[in-house]
Amino acid sequence: MPRKKTKKTDACSGDCPGCLAIRFFEKHLTHVKGPLGGKPLLLQSWQKSWLHSLYGTLRADGRRQYRTTLLAIPRGNAKSTTAAGIALKGLMENEPGGENYSCAADRDQARLVWEIASGMVQQSPFLSRHLKLYRNAIVRPATHSSYKALSAEAFTKHGLNPHVVVFDELHAQKNRELHDVMATAMGKRAQPIMAYLTTAGFDRRSVCWEVWKYAESVAAGAVKDETFLPAVYAAPVDADWKDEKVWAVANPNLGVSVSVDFLRQECQKATELPAYENTFRQLYLNQWTEQDTRWLRMDAWARGGQACPVTLQGRECWAGLDLATTFDTTAFVLVFPLEDGRYWVEPHFWIPEENMRERVRRDKVPYDVWARQEHLHLTPGNVTDFDQVRADINTLAKKYNIRQVGIDRWNATQLANQLQGDGVNVLGYGQGYGSMSGPAKVLESLVVSEKLLHGGHPVLAWQAGNVAIQQDHNGNIKPSKAKSNERIDGIVALVMALGVHASQEVKGPAIEPSILIL
Repeated sequence: MPRKKTKKTDACSGDCPGCLAIRFFEKHLTHVKGPLGGKPLLLQSWQKSWLHSLYGTLRADGRRQYRTTLLAIPRGNAKSTTAAGIALKGLMENEPGGENYSCAADRDQARLVWEIASGMVQQSPFLSRHLKLYRNAIVRPATHSSYKALSAEAFTKHGLNPHVVVFDELHAQKNRELHDVMATAMGKRAQPIMAYLTTAGFDRRSVCWEVWKYAESVAAGAVKDETFLPAVYAAPVDADWKDEKVWAVANPNLGVSVSVDFLRQECQKATELPAYENTFRQLYLNQWTEQDTRWLRMDAWARGGQACPVTLQGRECWAGLDLATTFDTTAFVLVFPLEDGRYWVEPHFWIPEENMRERVRRDKVPYDVWARQEHLHLTPGNVTDFDQVRADINTLAKKYNIRQVGIDRWNATQLANQLQGDGVNVLGYGQGYGSMSGPAKVLESLVVSEKLLHGGHPVLAWQAGNVAIQQDHNGNIKPSKAKSNERIDGIVALVMALGVHASQEVKGPAIEPSILIL
């Protein structure tokens, strides 16, 4: 069916559906919170452009063209206020029995938008005449329509027939159940709207990441979908997050509802506290990060990407071996202490060849490219072949003077005993705070002081960026596979390597490994 689009806002006569929507927002809606509370909602140019496209772009039959939209925008850019306006606009449309919802990961978050909408109704004589406020619903009696807040308990939400759904902070959804229920329930409506409003997250297996990437593909023209309206305000992934010009790219309301001075304070905090960097980038630059809280400073990590300054043949080194579970990488990391106090790191990784393509699709990580570049080893079959891992480690043992290999004592008894029989000095290494905290803090210090050299190995760098840590009440830390969103096996192996090196420095010759392994 042919499509037609209305003209842009500044060229409209003022009575098209897009202009009428903008007029509804500015005439009948107000700010509810903060210093502007009670004052009319005057839209910025970017808001007018987006809303005009959403409501004013029509099909040939006169119905709205866009059924889905993603507004991805940093915190402070009036996202929740705009979401409340979309919900009330849906409620005021002449849709018989219109069901309008705001959805979020939990009921409190879902009610946040609903309560803003409730405040708008109370402050508007026009809306108050047409709408009734109840404890958990806003109702329009004339059309038997309602607006409610829903949490992510999706199993209770079947049987709904939504007209407008506002999905707030989609990145916080722990699963896709509520999303799928609402998305598939809109088919009976003539011109429904599914409006996603969110900041960036870190879980690349989430429904938010799926929607976000789809929106980018539509915006780039790679996917043709005339029913989807993308509006993504985010700093480029390779941009300098400390650059104030980058802040303006991501924050269209900079200087209006987002203070430059406030962002400067938050940026300074992120500069001084590495754990806050990802928070700043997610909330204020709308950048997807590798995990919720960053542990290692990746700018300092990158400065260790220089080539090895010495010949390694025959040189003393220590190693950590972290064996794969079903979908992890098997990692063997060698640490070479250098005479100037720095450390050279040589990592080796293995994955099964048969499921490599599946891993590329699932993890969105270029394992195939890394394999071609010989940054990781492929083993035959669909599970990691530990016989090949054993053979490769024995080859490395002939090349280098491997003093000791730390290995998780609970996950590798067979391979540990085989390597020990081959003459490799293997030490069972615990994964608790007592064993991991010391060398983890050493690693953190080496990275910050730029004394860790790794040649820019891409697999290890990717995993370094993935690491989240656990911390106990005594300040002990350890890398956490449970909290990290992606693979961190190489960093776990690196921490163990630093641990066995430190224990040998303190205690002298290694304890007989057979006592610790069995």
